[in-house]
Parts: sequence; C-alpha cells; structure tokens
Amino acid sequence: MSDTLVQIVDAAVADAYQRGDPHLVCHPGCSQCCIGVFPIAHEDGARLREGLATLEQTDPVKATRIHNRVKDSLTRLDPWFPGDLTTGILNEDHEAAILFEEFANDEPCPVLDLTTGTCDLYEHRPILCRTFGPPMRSEGDNGEVNLATCELCFIHATTEEIAACELDPTIPAKEEASNEAFNTTHNLHGQTLIAYALRPRITP
Repeated sequence: MSDTLVQIVDAAVADAYQRGDPHLVCHPGCSQCCIGVFPIAHEDGARLREGLATLEQTDPVKATRIHNRVKDSLTRLDPWFPGDLTTGILNEDHEAAILFEEFANDEPCPVLDLTTGTCDLYEHRPILCRTFGPPMRSEGDNGEVNLATCELCFIHATTEEIAACELDPTIPAKEEASNEAFNTTHNLHGQTLIAYALRPRITP
C-alpha cells in the first residue's frame, strides 16, 4: 500500500535521530520496548498484514514462524482479552482501560524474533514502534505537556538537550487523521493488538 504517513513519520524520526544521536541507544537486538502488548490502529494492522503476505512469498519459513508465534500469543491473550474476541477490537470503556493496564505486560510481540531481538516485519511496523525513542510530546494526568522518551535513552541529557531533539509535534495529529480516514473507508472503529491484526482472516 502507498503510505504517505509512513514516509512523513520516517523522515521526522530520521531528523530527530540526527539531532539526538549521542543520547539514543536503540540498536538491532534491543527489544525491551517489544515486550508487553500495546494498542495499534487498524491502519497499522493493515500494514503488518501486507508485510506478512509479502514475507509468505519471499521467506515462507520466517512467515510460518510468525504465524506460529501469533497462534501461541492468542492462546495466552484470549482468556483475558479486554475486548471483542470476534473482531479483535479493544473495548473503549473505563473498566476496559483499567483492565488493560495490567494486561499481558510480559507478552512478547509475535513479530519479534526472540533469538535475534529483531522485528521480522520491521519495514511494516506500527507508527508507535517507528516513533519510540526520540522525545515525543505527551499529556500528563493533569493536562501538563511532557516530553516522553524511551527509559534507556537520554539518561544523562539535560532538559534543554531533550527538548532540542523533540520529534515533530505535528506527527500525532497527522497519524490521527490518517487513522480516521482509514477507519471511515473500512467501516472500523477503535484499536486492536498486533496478534489479533495478524491472526488468520475468517471468511464467511
């Protein structure tokens, strides 16, 4: 799929990395951020499925390993999934949000190769994965604006140095607009998880 958002995000991340290079420790094999489930947009899921479909043609052995990890992950996730098991969409009410806080925090991403610590669908990874690392604006519980970073990065950086490496603050709004357009086109809502986005499609 032609993806303008990915191009915009990747360019912004490359710029942030250039400015923050001395403080960024991300490297192949560093996979701490790949442990624990997190919500993704349906558009992210479509990218992942496209990547897996391509991999089935170019490296069927690796694709089979992903399918097996997805199956194993779903076996662990299904009994406690705070959402609709049929659609794979997370519930959006307050109770579900509380349940999600304690849900599968030690579950490895099914796209992660645990042997190498690398992503088997790296070129098709979700937007959150692409932007994780450089400082990015987030809103605190009291409405204050913070600059969130990976806990392994910017350890010895000053507040000013962190601010100077901030990821383009317009990215979240652009991502939201892209996701909303995708959901409208495909009559979708809410968010899902990587394992549910990659499970075999059920056809009537």
